[in-house]
Amino acid sequence: MVTETKLPVTKTSTAPAVPGETWRPFQALRNEIDQIFDDFGNGFWNRPFRSLARLERDISKSLAAPAVDIAEGDKAYEITAELPGLDEKNIDIKLVNGGLTIKGEKREETEEKKKDYYVSERRYGTFERYFTLPEGVNADKIEATFKNGVLKVVLPKTEEAQKPAKTINVKAA
Repeated sequence: MVTETKLPVTKTSTAPAVPGETWRPFQALRNEIDQIFDDFGNGFWNRPFRSLARLERDISKSLAAPAVDIAEGDKAYEITAELPGLDEKNIDIKLVNGGLTIKGEKREETEEKKKDYYVSERRYGTFERYFTLPEGVNADKIEATFKNGVLKVVLPKTEEAQKPAKTINVKAA
């Protein structure tokens, strides 16, 4: 049975995050290449060979800013993000200076023991997304839920924002 977990949305008064500041898409690639060169100089041939397929898989595991879907309904906006492999305890959602910040961190440790070698790897990745809230959002009623690796943040509209647009007739002067 899969349960849905409600996540807290906290308010802070610090300055908003600058988009792109914590997301460094080439850093994971650089780290992997540095590791290959380090391995080569430290008895690389005495251990199992890291194939290109494994290198590709390892690089794809690093976290980049996840893609999100943003939808507007009559009563609320919804932000949906797929965050596979994360737990709700590794997701932080804050309301900061008129914007919403979603942060996440994934840590992974693997250990492989064989007859003639031992491999222990640790990796982690973080992401951060910042969204400026549109006018008409009731910030006190924002809710976030996390289920099956999917984060859903509901930003309810105020009563005034839910009113239909009023058409104004243009009269000839």
